[in-house]
Amino acid sequence: MFKKDPLQIIAFHSYGTDSQFYLKGRALEDENINLENKTWLGLLINSWKRLGVDEVKNTELEIKLPHGVLLKTTTDDKGYFKVRANLSGLKGLTNSEGWLPCEVAYSDVSVKRHIKNENRFPAEILIPSSEAKFGVASDIDDTILHTGVVSFLKWRLIINTIFKSAYTRLPLEGASEFYHKLHRGASGKEANPIFYVSHSPWNLYRYLKLFLKQNDFPKGPILLRSLDSLFKKKSIDEKPQKQKEIINLLTMYPDLPFILIGDSGEHDPDIYIEVAEKFPNRILAIYLRSVNHKKRMQRVKGIVASYKSTPILLVESSKEAIEHARSIGFIK
Repeated sequence: MFKKDPLQIIAFHSYGTDSQFYLKGRALEDENINLENKTWLGLLINSWKRLGVDEVKNTELEIKLPHGVLLKTTTDDKGYFKVRANLSGLKGLTNSEGWLPCEVAYSDVSVKRHIKNENRFPAEILIPSSEAKFGVASDIDDTILHTGVVSFLKWRLIINTIFKSAYTRLPLEGASEFYHKLHRGASGKEANPIFYVSHSPWNLYRYLKLFLKQNDFPKGPILLRSLDSLFKKKSIDEKPQKQKEIINLLTMYPDLPFILIGDSGEHDPDIYIEVAEKFPNRILAIYLRSVNHKKRMQRVKGIVASYKSTPILLVESSKEAIEHARSIGFIK
């Protein structure tokens, strides 16, 4: 059933409430990806391993919470798992930033023999503080991390992802400062939750998590999509995964308004405006970073000029966004 590679469980940073537990992740063979490798050959091998993962499918897992509650779930045919549970008093188990720690493990004894170390894999979900004034849902590509997503045939995106280490990738100037100010809010003492929502596949989860940590961005759930969905033909009425994730956040936190941050390069303006229309008075502002693409910029400028329901700002730099957020009273 299993190859020689030991098994692992990667639990994605997820989110919940005082009464709702929600965790996502994936059970995989451990391909021993060295995230510190910076040679071009090593980076190429890492990229190959990310794309060629061997999932542990249709296998029972158990999630242990700090107060002893045990939840069970089963991976799907791609190794993914998702567990939702209605509980109580979860907020009392979190740290000062709202993170609730737990552990995920394989239930099957025959599977446990294939694990390198202990059958205990760490997980965390974010439960926003009741003192939070708003949440932030932010794109990653070309919003905080330059990827070249609008380059010809997306060649810059491919080169940056495959041949650059998360240690050497640079964030867009001032982005980390802006996000920390939003996280701390107008009082400077808030813990407004930051959610990173991207069209990137889950295969890049650890890469992006390391990039955010290395460049001192506020810790937050990272919400991506399956690799299969990149090539899956969608129906006309089906919404993009990013849009679905933002709607899930707005539904999970009905009393929390949101700020949406993205770029003008692809579909963020359309997605964000549609979300704002669907949830009146829930979106405080929309920030869109300008990208170097003349045709797309002309289109987005037209959208921004004509949309009046929600404050929407097209910015060239984080400094512009910070000045606007301060003038509105979002940050100190």
